Amino acid sequence: MKILIAVAPEKFRDEELAEPVAAFQKAGIDFDIASTRRGSCTGMMGAKITATLSFDDIDPKRYDALVIVGGSGSQTHLWNDEMLIPIVKIFHQHGKVIAAICLAPVVLAHAGILKGKKATYFESPASFREMRIGGAVIVNTPVVRDGRVITANGPSASKAFADEIVHALTAVEW
Repeated sequence: MKILIAVAPEKFRDEELAEPVAAFQKAGIDFDIASTRRGSCTGMMGAKITATLSFDDIDPKRYDALVIVGGSGSQTHLWNDEMLIPIVKIFHQHGKVIAAICLAPVVLAHAGILKGKKATYFESPASFREMRIGGAVIVNTPVVRDGRVITANGPSASKAFADEIVHALTAVEW
């Protein structure tokens, strides 16, 4: 099992990456980190990570899930990324788990996969508008799972978000 984690090259939210990474490691789930470009990426609170892949390097067939990290950089770098949005659509078409936290659920809205789906997000005037345009059914709770789509509303939900992703990938569902 392998997860693709998408981050902005700058200003991703540190704990929204750190908590899922810790949960994936504990569960023995492998992952790759990708961004708009390969190389060093910097979090809003100073974390430094390395994106070993750029979005144009991605082969969605290699992954079981896509996790998109939020933070203010997601609005700038991910919301309208010409490579990430088609990746989201491919994951959705193949019934894979797709998760986004904070401002990143807007990427899912732009990909058209939130129409009629329950979702949550970090509210700002721009994110509110984009989630509504994308047809999301907004739920005011920290973490929302609607089928194979998981969303969370921000840094304080990072651990619960990570746990829900691990559960979605490892639980036997009858």
